[in-house]
This record gives sequence, structure tokens and C-alpha cells, in this order.
Amino acid sequence: MSFIRVENVWKEYADQIVLEDISFEIERRAFLMLVGPSGCGKTTFLRMLLGEDAPTQGRIIFDGAPLVAEPDASRGVVFQRYSVFPHLTALQNVMLGAELAQSPLLGKLFGAKRRAAAEQARALLDEVGLSGAADKYPAAMSGGMQQRLALAQALMRQPKVLLLDEPFGALDPGIRSDIQALMKSLWNETDLTVVMVTHDLPEAFRLGTRILAFERRRNRPEERERYGATIAKDIEIWPPRVAGAAKPFSRPGRDDPAKTGAEPGRPGFQAS
Repeated sequence: MSFIRVENVWKEYADQIVLEDISFEIERRAFLMLVGPSGCGKTTFLRMLLGEDAPTQGRIIFDGAPLVAEPDASRGVVFQRYSVFPHLTALQNVMLGAELAQSPLLGKLFGAKRRAAAEQARALLDEVGLSGAADKYPAAMSGGMQQRLALAQALMRQPKVLLLDEPFGALDPGIRSDIQALMKSLWNETDLTVVMVTHDLPEAFRLGTRILAFERRRNRPEERERYGATIAKDIEIWPPRVAGAAKPFSRPGRDDPAKTGAEPGRPGFQAS
């Protein structure tokens, strides 16, 4: 059974049709890339997967049940603009997910629960290359560091699906390449399904297991209101990319890379 199934989805805002009769399936552990020109509904579709918006017609089935119509812990998200809290340190930003989940009224943990959340957050910061930045505030961090922090923040609650809305678009090319390598490593070593919007076709082919191209087939001014975007191409990457053996993020006492045969610092990583 498919992990996510999109069935005849339409999206309209007032008199404008944005998406038109979208249907496809996403397998578990896929790294799906959404590409297409600006304004063709990629981010709108991502918001529907997140639960911030709902289809006008059709439905989305998530893990065998209708998609919950509001964001929850099963779906993490990272945007192009760094979605971190400037008044919190890196450690506090990552811990916040656990604090809000376990203490929704106070938003704060105490005692053993707080120590456990801090340990988990530090392990995630280590995974994304920020082990020495736990006490830094976002204003003291580079753009690449802030995006690493946003990834750790999104993964703290161990979502089933990670939604990425052009997360590397504002980064310099060198930093962007580093973050792409990090994202591929995270996908290999966790039980994640990833759906990512990008305008960068080389990036789509470099990271994805599959590429969906959204396109408005009728794009003249008089047609834009009554005709939405559809899926113009559905490209499976060949040879197929398969994620590494699923396992949780490392914690203190994780397997020794020398014993597992994994590349030091990047357990389970597979080159494309």
C-alpha cells in the first residue's frame, strides 16, 4: 500500500484554479522532488500535505487514513526562510518541539524529562554538524548554520514525512552543496519520506528518487483563472536510489562506525 495517495485533488482560491485534477502515489522512504515554474502550485500542494490548507476537491490519504487537516508531529517542515526562534539558543530551539509536545500548556519541561529532551536535542545538533553551537543564538549563526538548525528543529519530533519548501535557495553555492550532502545523509540514516520543492533541476536529479514536474498547460492571461497546473512529467531516477537501512537518529552510545562499516560521522550513507 502506498504511504501517501493523492486522489483527484483540485485547489481553487475564489475564481482561480491553482491545481487541476492531481493524482499520484508516494512510496514510503521516497525522496520526491517537486519542480516547475513559479506560480504553478508547488508550494500550495506542500501546504496541503502539511495540513495548512485543504483540497477544494479530492482527497489525500496519509499512511492509510485521510490526512489530518492541521499540522501535527507526523509532518515536519523546513522553509527557505530560516524558521527558527531568534530569542532562543540553538539547543532551546531544538528542545522546543519536545517541550510543546509533552507540556503544551507551559511549553517547558523539568527534571528528568528536561534532561532527556536536552540529550536528544544535543544528539540532533551533533547529527547536523552543530555540536559546538548549542549555546549560540541564530543572530550569531551563518545562513547555512541556521538552515541546519531548522532541520534539527523539524526532526526533533521524529516526523514520518519531512516537507522542504526550497530550503537551500537562499544559500551560497558552496554551503548549499554541503547542506544537500547533509540532507542525503539524513535521509539515508532515518526512516523519513521527503517531499521537497525546488527550482534547481540539477538539485532535483542529485537528491531525488523521483521528480514530479508541475506545469500550467494553458497559461495565457485569459486562461489562468479557469485552468490550473497539472503533473506534466513523472520521472523515476535511474538507476534507482534506495535509502539506507532505517534506524533512529544516533544517541549517546551509538554504533561504532568502524564496526558497522559506515563512513565515520555519516552512518548508513550511500553515494548516489
